[in-house]
Amino acid sequence: MSSQVTAKDITPSQTVGPFFGYALPFAGGGDVAPVGDPRAVTLHGRVLDGEGRPVPDALLEFWQASPEGSRAGAPGSMRRDPVTGAVLGRHGVDFTGFGRVAVDADGHYTLRTLPPPADAPYLGVVVFARGLLHHLHTRAYLPGHEDDSLLRGLPADRRATLLAVRERDGVHRFDIRLQGDPGKETVFLEFR
Repeated sequence: MSSQVTAKDITPSQTVGPFFGYALPFAGGGDVAPVGDPRAVTLHGRVLDGEGRPVPDALLEFWQASPEGSRAGAPGSMRRDPVTGAVLGRHGVDFTGFGRVAVDADGHYTLRTLPPPADAPYLGVVVFARGLLHHLHTRAYLPGHEDDSLLRGLPADRRATLLAVRERDGVHRFDIRLQGDPGKETVFLEFR
């Protein structure tokens, strides 16, 4: 007796999550810059699907060097209290270089940070969201920080998806499109 597997016998594929809301987001996760630092800038935007609809359950991580070029961040900036989940090492005085922000129901996020240095002129962004089996890596470049070899190697329409748009002094918008037309979908990077 032979056994054959048919399409009706195969378990349908399942996406993972989202399970981000319980343990990963933390209070003040978008406050990378020290409180009251006059150099602080706000980066905000939305995470959108291929049809331009908000992705309401995405989680974003931001990594960057300090304006002086240090990539270490403040000691303990990622240490958490195992009982409350509060960040123990983030006291609002030191630049941490790391932020973790959950988007709201409209797919919106806000990050307060310092401008990156000229030798690493971007914020590294990692996107976790429903339907993604692997997280996505991209970069956000603030106005005035566009002189980078990665940007120079991209066609103008693709380059534009990595450039934050200045809305007013100290406030920049950076939307992340997970799919869509090549001129609109955010450029994602592959690490090997």
